[in-house]
Amino acid sequence: MKAYIFPGQGSQFVGMGKDLYDSNEESKKLFELGNEILGFRITDLMFSGTDADLKQTKVTQPAIFLHSVIKAFSLGENLKPDMVAGHSLGEFSALVANKTLRFEDALRLVSARAMAMQKACELQPSTMAAVLGLEDAKVEETCASITDHVVVAANYNCPGQLVISGTIEGINAACEKLKAAGAKRALVLPVGGAFHSPLMEPARVELQAAIMATGFSVPVCPVYQNVNAAAVSNPDEIKTNLIAQLTSPVRWTQTVQNMIAGGATEFIECGPGNVLQGLVKKINREAVTSAV
Repeated sequence: MKAYIFPGQGSQFVGMGKDLYDSNEESKKLFELGNEILGFRITDLMFSGTDADLKQTKVTQPAIFLHSVIKAFSLGENLKPDMVAGHSLGEFSALVANKTLRFEDALRLVSARAMAMQKACELQPSTMAAVLGLEDAKVEETCASITDHVVVAANYNCPGQLVISGTIEGINAACEKLKAAGAKRALVLPVGGAFHSPLMEPARVELQAAIMATGFSVPVCPVYQNVNAAAVSNPDEIKTNLIAQLTSPVRWTQTVQNMIAGGATEFIECGPGNVLQGLVKKINREAVTSAV
């Protein structure tokens, strides 16, 4: 069974999608539709902008979404997923691939999500850090021991690699404790905010209104969602989980394990980069991975 997986923020690069735009007329039409919906020529920034351009949240998220979905659509009738999943932002791409969301609706939601997250970041200085070489339970225990600041486990990427999220003070305190506990690394990341933490609550409330006003269809195959790592096909349940995603951890390790248990025999990464293929291999060395 084929599992299509879609990357999240951080996988962007200058030039992403230009090959599709130049070589495929249908892809070009979708990119231009994206420009129209967003109200600015995001393709100019994707194809020939700077790294700084692409790091703006309002650009990064729709850019990765467009590249991922249009790349999936380029497969035409060969796009036949048996299951889908996306890492954080990538969940929106996955929901287009399994026909829960229309391309246009999903792009509007991704744009709204990016704007809401940017505003939440500006309300409270915050950040994230990557922790390598510790058991998940030890990281969770350490975060819970810091009671005067917000700091939580945010991304369960693969065994021995967990990202934490919180206030700058909380992250700094956690990093010191985690190093003392034996972490190989506890490295603050160059991100603008505490994604997948309680500090994203203002963004969650704003995005909830947009998601509830959007039509979700019964998908052609299940999506394994970030918040519970479980296969979901009910549109109302998909909505609920998608709203909760902003303030909940991304359970990617558990997602991949559950997809394999559900019959996945090949993981096909669809979007810029190959980060997810690497994570899948670290979760299960026997997993077959490829890219579109």
